[in-house]
Amino acid sequence: MLEEKSPQRTPLSELGEFGLIKHITSDIPLYNDTVEGVGDDCAVIDARDEQTLVSTDMLVEGVHFDLSYVPLTHLGYKAAVVNFSDIYAMNGQATQLVVSLAVSSRFPVEAIEELYRGLRHACERFHVDLVGGDTTSSTSGLILSLTVIGKAKKEKIVKRSGAKPSDLIVVSGDLGGAYMGLQILEREKSVFIDNPDVQPDLQGNEYILERQLKPEARQDVVKILEELDVVPTSMIDISDGLSSEILHICEASKRGCRIFEEKIPIDPTVYTACEEFNLNTTTVALNGGEDYELLFTIALEDFDKIKGNPNLTVIGHITEDENRYLVTRDNNAIELTAQGWNPIKGEE
Repeated sequence: MLEEKSPQRTPLSELGEFGLIKHITSDIPLYNDTVEGVGDDCAVIDARDEQTLVSTDMLVEGVHFDLSYVPLTHLGYKAAVVNFSDIYAMNGQATQLVVSLAVSSRFPVEAIEELYRGLRHACERFHVDLVGGDTTSSTSGLILSLTVIGKAKKEKIVKRSGAKPSDLIVVSGDLGGAYMGLQILEREKSVFIDNPDVQPDLQGNEYILERQLKPEARQDVVKILEELDVVPTSMIDISDGLSSEILHICEASKRGCRIFEEKIPIDPTVYTACEEFNLNTTTVALNGGEDYELLFTIALEDFDKIKGNPNLTVIGHITEDENRYLVTRDNNAIELTAQGWNPIKGEE
């Protein structure tokens, strides 16, 4: 995980808006087709002969993150990476990032430095240009708004709507870890509130904590598919849970699906954590969310190209009808429902 620096508090008022912007955006490297980055009225990007992809996201303190256990450096990294994931979910390359902040006076300059440390680390890791944004004051904590720009050749762009009958459903990585990491953090927060002298018990949960605090966008999967000469017929990233995302693909493609419980990839640490919290592992994998793995469909004839790849697991197939089922280990078909995170209702 990323490390936090020792605390120091410089009031934001000491720098002012423009001084703060200059302070946190100086010497930002550029990796892509950015002609002009931070420092003018607009960023300038050379579009060339590819199509532009744009996605945006807003994160609100108390709704999307809890600073009592989320370090600001990790928050910055995660905020950037989950936006990059949207671009990779369309088989594209993330190239530029715009970040706007609304921040209250309780945050010193050093806190914003830590946030930008995480943002810049993500941009360096994924070779994305941080090209600007805006800052303003807030009376309700910290709010981040991020817009990511990407590119892809027209014939390579993958939408949610292209799944066809008999297509295989494939997922990268493993599922459920981020949700169980959140359960650990929430439990330890409650213990701390009751007894501030008790040290958090995080031993043995490093993997699932990192899945929650510092997820990784699957840029590597896009590269793997390109090397294997496989263009998915549909694709989406898993932000709200496997069940919600496969239903999005089915709705957009006007098709059904059959997902097999025994095929869903789950890390052993998730099984252990689910036992500890008395949670059903399959339910967590289906509905937990925030895994940011890629879920996609491929033509049946492409199976030989991906089989045996440790990054990819076939978990089901697309059907002609519009029935969407989970086939359990004892061969019962249960209708899939979307039970993932809903930020408007604020419930799971």
